[in-house]
Amino acid sequence: METHAFQAETQKLLGLMIHSLYSNKEVFLRELISNASDALDRRRFQALQNPALAAEGELAIELIADRAARTLTIADNGIGMSRADLIEHLGTIARSGTLEFLKRTNEGGEAAPDLIGQFGVGFYASFMVADEVEVVSRRAGEEAATRWISKGAGEYGLEDASRDAAGTTIRLHLKAVDSEAGIADFCDEWVLRQVVRKYSDFVAYPIRLTLIEPAKPAAEDATSEGSDASAAGPGELPTHRSIDAPLNSMKAIWTRPEGEVDAADFDAFYKHITRDPADPMLRVSTSIEGNFEARALLFVPARAPYDLYHRERRHNGVQLYVRRVFIMDECRELLPDWLRFVRGVVDAEDLSLNVSREMLQQDRQIQAIRKHLVKKVVDRLKKLLQDDREAYEKFWVEFGPVVKEGLLDYGEDRERIFDLVLAPSSADETKLVSLAEYVERMPAGQDAIYYLAGPKLDVLRRSPHLEAFREKGIEVLFFVDPVDEVWAGQGPGQYKDKPWKSVGHGEALLGDDDEKAKKKEELEKREADLSNLLQALRSAIQDDVKEVRLSGRLKASAACLVHEEGDLSPALEAMLRQAGQAIPERKPILELNPGHPVLERLSARFEADPADPRIAESARLLFGQAVLAEGGQLDDPSGFAELVNGLMAQTL
Repeated sequence: METHAFQAETQKLLGLMIHSLYSNKEVFLRELISNASDALDRRRFQALQNPALAAEGELAIELIADRAARTLTIADNGIGMSRADLIEHLGTIARSGTLEFLKRTNEGGEAAPDLIGQFGVGFYASFMVADEVEVVSRRAGEEAATRWISKGAGEYGLEDASRDAAGTTIRLHLKAVDSEAGIADFCDEWVLRQVVRKYSDFVAYPIRLTLIEPAKPAAEDATSEGSDASAAGPGELPTHRSIDAPLNSMKAIWTRPEGEVDAADFDAFYKHITRDPADPMLRVSTSIEGNFEARALLFVPARAPYDLYHRERRHNGVQLYVRRVFIMDECRELLPDWLRFVRGVVDAEDLSLNVSREMLQQDRQIQAIRKHLVKKVVDRLKKLLQDDREAYEKFWVEFGPVVKEGLLDYGEDRERIFDLVLAPSSADETKLVSLAEYVERMPAGQDAIYYLAGPKLDVLRRSPHLEAFREKGIEVLFFVDPVDEVWAGQGPGQYKDKPWKSVGHGEALLGDDDEKAKKKEELEKREADLSNLLQALRSAIQDDVKEVRLSGRLKASAACLVHEEGDLSPALEAMLRQAGQAIPERKPILELNPGHPVLERLSARFEADPADPRIAESARLLFGQAVLAEGGQLDDPSGFAELVNGLMAQTL
């Protein structure tokens, strides 16, 4: 046997690869199967030009697990390698035969097959799990075969060998099982099934498994010629058990035109990759062509997964494949977080992965794929909203709060997300309304989208802030999810050139310009008449409010609390403080209904005796009443109860 030293750079990198390159040791099998798939592709491709290179039987990949001998064999009947090929490609790290072949094919202007390997290092992952690796290969069209053997210690051996047909056989002499080191029992059927299904389920060629196991006591003469007892222990004979069905499904249905695949097959594929027993709600099939190519088959589940709001536990998102070979289970770079409920696969022809294929490099391809997928998913959801309102409302109930997380970002997706939003409104307690529908039915003269955010819908519907809007027939949208407090509180911007306005912030003077001016003049005159009373009321609750003023929004209620434009809502302030953020204290404004009997009685009592203690008590009662009307909590509920009890005693 000839002995050759690895090139110097190969020796340096080999140790790094074996011990540091891959986070999961099981990916060695993905790499070897990918190489085998490449070899089969190349033989099939070259046989089109030279039929003499065609394989006699089925192009396939075979795994042979010998538990007693602790070996795992990966064999294919692909293009194979000559002696020179073995020296060039297995003696030099990062020298990919696949890459060289693809380069030559492209230079020749020929249509290249789908090739997976791009780095030339995957073969060496074998040494993570094997003490010794043996390769026997015979190139198609040649008679000679060569054996390559190495323990990964800086050198390898070469010798003549024999192989019945063209192809490559790789035999791994496995290390001992070591759970702490991540080395599983790769002779175990269940382990092999799981690894193949995870990484190579959609490889286009069948992956078959044969198990060699000691089975029964052997007769003394059972070691006759033709029996394979070399791996058996004393008194045992090995048995070969072939698994009939391939380990992989080979059903990469995203590569087929959508019209050629039945809906039932799509549903079955969704269940296959997600383990969700229910059919998906929605399917999005798309492809990208141009400077680079990618295909995607995405699904929206019928129900929100249990881990939707536990991002650190999330799994089974959008899986990334490169030419049908699994790269990662959840590629978060491919979709924004507000679409994290989407499931499916993205298969790219070429991506800038790092050498271990486990991390994406930042490049324009990823950003382009992401932009394309967002547009396609949003367009499909908009079509569902248009075509099947009932189904869309079910989607919104399940995933609406997550979609609205995208409104926290002022990027280009914001307008798209607004097109998807549904909300309850003051117009109809039984129906949700889209923003487009709201804008379409805005009455003449309405110049803003009015909304109210809070934690409870029934509280918002009874809010005193709505009274003037109801009188004018102006619809108000309600937002009750926790995320609404955040995106609305930070300034929602515009939708279809219409600004957003909270009915709980700023002044509420409705109508045309003349009506607003007239109402403002009336309020200012009335406030001038009641200025001393308003000042007395403010003095009584100055620790709680910034100002006491008359309201243009109240018609039936005596009082309400409002906030300055730009101020945070109380609920958002509480959320931020709970998160440990320092929030400057901003006091609300207490607005009083100028036409309410309570204010008339207070005005009369104040004129009779400005020092009457009931003036201050009334201020605290009005403030507490306004806090409760918003669904808030009082700082001193016992004190408020005493005031109410005292008032009841006097009245009764």
